Amino acid sequence: MTSMSRARVARRIAAGAAYGGGGLGLAGAAAVGVLLAEVQVARRRVGNGTDNHVPVAAGLYGHGYATAGEPPLRLTILGDSTAAGQGVHRAGQTPGALLASGLAAVAERPVRLRNVAVPGARSDDLDRQVGLVLADPAEPPDICVIMIGANDVTHRMPPTSSVRHLSAAVRRLRTAGAEVVVGTCPDLGTIEPVQQPLRWLARRASRQLAAAQTIGVVEQGGRTVSLGDLLGPEFEANPRELFGPDNYHPSAEGYATAAMAVLPTVCAALGLWPAQEERPDASRREGFLPVARAAAEAASEAGTEVTPAVPTGPRGPWALLKRRRRRRVPEPQPAPVTPSA
Repeated sequence: MTSMSRARVARRIAAGAAYGGGGLGLAGAAAVGVLLAEVQVARRRVGNGTDNHVPVAAGLYGHGYATAGEPPLRLTILGDSTAAGQGVHRAGQTPGALLASGLAAVAERPVRLRNVAVPGARSDDLDRQVGLVLADPAEPPDICVIMIGANDVTHRMPPTSSVRHLSAAVRRLRTAGAEVVVGTCPDLGTIEPVQQPLRWLARRASRQLAAAQTIGVVEQGGRTVSLGDLLGPEFEANPRELFGPDNYHPSAEGYATAAMAVLPTVCAALGLWPAQEERPDASRREGFLPVARAAAEAASEAGTEVTPAVPTGPRGPWALLKRRRRRRVPEPQPAPVTPSA
């Protein structure tokens, strides 16, 4: 699928989400029934070798910076199993811990991490998760990172419903004063047990959803980062290194790869990234685009950021597309301090 055709599909999905539609299906919906047997085989193979244990990583990171006197930044993670960190055994290997450690190092101040993500969650669980996050109005998060979408594809949730729930979550968090960064649906076409033609359908469906998610998020004032990397080209090339024991969830190295993609956008959203990095670089094909086109391009290239730019333009809202350089995430501290109950 070309970038322009993906942009058209993403625009239709986002419009359906905004105006209450729910009938649009993802790529190849009519063919899914023919592939049910293969889906069942893939489901039986994915998940072997691991359990639902998720390390508890909540707590204070960068406590060495506490002498500066500034209160900790509040970072909250929402979403599904990849946001929770399923597939690794130590708290410091989870994406939340990696992001908290990296943010503390860049900001030179402590970061208090909270994680309300749940393995198996779909976008319709975000309303509940956001309710937990905003339960105490006296302590809203400074920034929220959401990773969601894979289970929406595998459970065939209508994409319009998926985008509608995500957009509503971003709107509530932004209204509460939090910055929001969304890691869009990863490329499910690279899950090792999935064979053709299901692999092709999964890739196309996840990229369509990722593009539609970007439109919905940007329209609510959030930023997105393409997580095609999370189960994308690097996973396809190095499955033994970047997948965990179940061949589905990332390994510790895979989560570090994803964190490196998201951390620069988290820092930029909080005004912590160098000013020269915020200007579009034409040599890296960065610039201002209609939001649907920016969303489609980002879905095709992992690590690409899309940020709100101009609310209106000749073809609707415009966004800034950035291909940020990868930075190595600082080594997390062995364990967070003052873990939550």
